[in-house]
Amino acid sequence: MATVLFCPVTFNLAETTRMIEVARALDPRHRAVFMGYEDDFVSLIADAGFEYRACTPSWSAAEREQALKFDQGKALRSPFTKELVAERVAVERALIREVDAKAIVIGSNITSQISARAEHVPLFYPVPFALTRPQVEQTRHMGFVRGSGRLARAADRVASAAFRWTYNHAPLAPRAFSRVARDNGVAPLRTVASLLDADVNLLTVLPSELDGYDIPSHYERVGPIFARLDTPLPVIVEELAAGPEPLVYLGLGSSASRELALAAAAQLGTLPISVIAPIAHYLEPGDTVPGNVHVTGLLPAHRLGGLVDAAVLHGGQGTVQTACATGIPFVGIGLQPEQVWNVRVCVSAGNALALTQKEAATPLLAAAVERLLNEGTFRDAASRVQREAEGADGAAASARLIEARLG
Repeated sequence: MATVLFCPVTFNLAETTRMIEVARALDPRHRAVFMGYEDDFVSLIADAGFEYRACTPSWSAAEREQALKFDQGKALRSPFTKELVAERVAVERALIREVDAKAIVIGSNITSQISARAEHVPLFYPVPFALTRPQVEQTRHMGFVRGSGRLARAADRVASAAFRWTYNHAPLAPRAFSRVARDNGVAPLRTVASLLDADVNLLTVLPSELDGYDIPSHYERVGPIFARLDTPLPVIVEELAAGPEPLVYLGLGSSASRELALAAAAQLGTLPISVIAPIAHYLEPGDTVPGNVHVTGLLPAHRLGGLVDAAVLHGGQGTVQTACATGIPFVGIGLQPEQVWNVRVCVSAGNALALTQKEAATPLLAAAVERLLNEGTFRDAASRVQREAEGADGAAASARLIEARLG
């Protein structure tokens, strides 16, 4: 038996559920231990039956918001002070030794890049392909500039080249990581690329997304990993699905905002449809939504296939992959570059339409949903993508690769 330590950012729903799926896929003889600093989605870990260690220092609400903006490329200032990074690395190193971890699995808990290497424990990172080192290095058009004309394409190529240099070479990593890494006998982390590159990077994508790319030896394609919450669907979902109006799913994960949730709900309220919307965690007392929008808590979205006619999603890989696996065409609202890429892949496959966050607050959202409901090509493409995804089990593939290093 060996212990595998999972280190997700526990206020990130996709990361937390991705770690849970990999832990479930491990051979039962191994011990899975989770750690985290915030408590937003810790209940999911407990519900799945895994041991959890609550750690400090945690972030304030303002620091978490700043961290999210930094992660999404919307801010250069980060909440990673030298004191916080040093304290977290010390806590993590002590926990690694206490549980005798033989492998560490991370999301975007960056301090694990230091603590795992300082303790000489192999580091695994189940990660979308977008914004990995090979994707950035080999993609000429990242999609920063919208449009298909020559000028737009040229501008996007220039923007992509600038981003590539910045990502790979500019010393934009918070200084705390280099200082604390040196203090712990680890090579300093100076670039964005260095913060997102583990010993083994497990690419959670289908084969088609890697067409035309050369993948380094420490990258392995494992396949999709998305949440399979072990809870029943609310009765209202089946009731709405049996009704005369089309049923649309509004899923915004944990990286959207109250403003987007309310704006998207308002636009969907203009259509003759029913909407199931697990956005309760965004709303405040006194917020109202249109009568056809039914707000719930988190749902087992992998069970919506055959019940939902279309979806509106924030573009996170978990929500996108769930839609693909269940054959649901969707409107994607990418909120940061990785999410924009996830949506873009599906737009190319024909099972999605893309909108910006600003567009999603306008009648363009209602118009896009109407297209998904009325144009059969989107449903046909969604069925085709669903067939491609059948049998893919990224969690199981990840678990086997991790176990191979456990001996």
